Amino acid sequence: MSTFVPASRVSRIKVSPSTAASARARELKAAGRDIVDLTVGEPDFDTPENVKAAAHAAIDRGETKYTAVNGTPALRKAIIGDFRRRLGLTYSDNEICVGGGAKQILFLALMASVENDAEVIIPAPYWVSYPDMVIANEGKPVIVQCPQETGFKLTPEALEKAITPKTLWLILNSPSNPTGAAYSRSELEELGKVLLRHPQVFVLSDDIYDQVWFKDEPMTTLAAVVPELKDRVLLTNGVSKSYAMTGWRIGYAAGPAPLIAAINKLQSQMSSCPSSVSQAAAAFALANDQTFIIDSVKVYKDRRDYACARLNAVPGLSCLVPDGAFYLYPNCSGVIGKKTLDGKVIENDLDFVLYLLDGVGVAALQGEAYGLSPYFRLSFATSMEAITDACDRIEKAVKALT
Repeated sequence: MSTFVPASRVSRIKVSPSTAASARARELKAAGRDIVDLTVGEPDFDTPENVKAAAHAAIDRGETKYTAVNGTPALRKAIIGDFRRRLGLTYSDNEICVGGGAKQILFLALMASVENDAEVIIPAPYWVSYPDMVIANEGKPVIVQCPQETGFKLTPEALEKAITPKTLWLILNSPSNPTGAAYSRSELEELGKVLLRHPQVFVLSDDIYDQVWFKDEPMTTLAAVVPELKDRVLLTNGVSKSYAMTGWRIGYAAGPAPLIAAINKLQSQMSSCPSSVSQAAAAFALANDQTFIIDSVKVYKDRRDYACARLNAVPGLSCLVPDGAFYLYPNCSGVIGKKTLDGKVIENDLDFVLYLLDGVGVAALQGEAYGLSPYFRLSFATSMEAITDACDRIEKAVKALT
């Protein structure tokens, strides 16, 4: 009897740690455990009613067929209009691609460009999927540590040092998952100066959280701040986070036409096109009233402020206040080396998150999964009740350590 052996590209990568952690929390809940799950990077709000109504209307109009690979004209128009209105960036129709979530767009961009160990610079902490996406596409992740002292952000000096003749991409995620750190205009200008000296380097600008923004300074992005780089930036976004549309699976990007054409060619052989109904809903969301975003960001900010204050009051923990997104990345160095009631030593951040899960029923993610320890990630895209409960449990767990 023959046994299936996966291709090497599958063996080289791992299952997403965040997906695995969420699955584990669900399993424990199903088994009857009282779990407060703070692993999920998904808004707890429902999709806005007017967006759902737009999807129903599209179904009633019979918009249930295949669409163009690069999306419906209505969606492309809405994407172009959104980038122009919010960022002052102008794109043509052939500079837009649409996919089944921003994650697919990022993967296709790497698939369309990376080979032969081309290097991709990834600032750490990073979203867990970036390195494996690069590895799956025969590239080499170049991890650049961005410590708490730099606000978890890439400095021009660190970027310059990381670039080699084999560097093809820099991945820039702002606001960041897992830290919520966001680059200011002046910081982007300084990074841009470095990139202008290295014309072979393109930028994957992952802006999926750009509207979950808490800073007083207006949100901006590299392509808008350094226009000379616009033809080297793939500006990636989607409706999942800002509009609570994770399950609708619509992501999109704007960038240089040759790259967009390559992404669309791959898409034509993979999934043909995203869901027509989801595209109609996304087009409506982007082009109409934005009150939902304003209201939800106010709620996220209240949750952020409460959770940060609670965690910073716990001896052994500290947490920078994030600029955007809906994550906290607390430093747990103060509990490393301590012992649990049963005598187990907390040796690293993985030990700590397992202690939280097994000891007090709080599901979190270890900083090691994001490339920088000793930290752990919590999502505050959940109710204030759950956040309060989780903070109470974390405080109790830390106080029990000796």
